[in-house]
Amino acid sequence: MHGATAALGTDPGKTGSSTIEFDVHGTAVSCDCAGVLWLPDSGALVVSDLHLEKGAAFARRGMLLPPYDTAATLARLGEVVARYNPRLVISLGDSFHDRSGSRHLPDCYRDDLKALQQGREWIWIEGNHDPDRPEELSGAWCSELHIETLVFRHEPKYGIADGEIAGHLHPAARVVRRGKGVRRPCFASDGKRLLMPAFGSTTGGLELRHPAMRGLFAQSELIAHLIGRDRIYSVAFNRMNG
Repeated sequence: MHGATAALGTDPGKTGSSTIEFDVHGTAVSCDCAGVLWLPDSGALVVSDLHLEKGAAFARRGMLLPPYDTAATLARLGEVVARYNPRLVISLGDSFHDRSGSRHLPDCYRDDLKALQQGREWIWIEGNHDPDRPEELSGAWCSELHIETLVFRHEPKYGIADGEIAGHLHPAARVVRRGKGVRRPCFASDGKRLLMPAFGSTTGGLELRHPAMRGLFAQSELIAHLIGRDRIYSVAFNRMNG
């Protein structure tokens, strides 16, 4: 990825840096290559689609996956929380892979989460996978949240764009340069709405050309901020091939 994306070319923003800053509906945001969004004026860190205990959820249904997804996701989350030391953390829905995930969370992971919550506000946004308040964990719980000029919800509302920060669709983008294709998770924004990439360690992605993305963005303004190994690479949607 790192070598291939070096040839992606230049587009609006600080292409090639570990973060990229721009406005969404008049609010300053910073996309981090760790897959999180930072609101500098509010001291808020936003993370989406953790899908904690996905492996355990599959195991309860008789489909075995390696049981390390929660540990890996929480370790990465701990790194970004330590780096930003946010006043507020917003978990933008599908924090757990199913509605019983928080109830079955092993004590060691529950302790890790409680340590991350210590000394800061924490808000759980309702997701389609986890429509109930997490059990035995602190933090507020709501279906949507308004901060500055932004509204945070899990699923994007078609036709309602201004200031929306949403997850759910796990955006990804594919670009081709010199005959080589590169597909990476991304932040997607046209300056009015922003879709977050999934943070969970075993989550997939939905390409920006997928029918589910239609009508969400002004395509002439849409930028995909692709997540590289240690850089964000910004590419205009109308410059993508394939």
